[in-house]
Amino acid sequence: MGRVVIDVMPKPEILDPQGKAVVGALPRLGFDRFTGVRQGKRFELEVEGEVTPEVLEQARRAAETLLSNPVIEDVVSVREASGGRDDAGAGADA
Repeated sequence: MGRVVIDVMPKPEILDPQGKAVVGALPRLGFDRFTGVRQGKRFELEVEGEVTPEVLEQARRAAETLLSNPVIEDVVSVREASGGRDDAGAGADA
């Protein structure tokens, strides 16, 4: 069984109140090196069999049609998941 990971972020010009709240809280918790935060969404789609280029293209179309709001969000990454559950930064944008 394969897995596709999709990352969706607010467009740069869209206000991100959750990100603003997080960046304000970080210094109070001792994390003083961060100057900006944008909060997005991550989806993990399971597929039967291998993750092929066709599967990735279908996942991208699903992300652009259903998983994101194209008025205020960008689909920034569609990729095959690595072996572990936490594959942040793994794979290339498709």
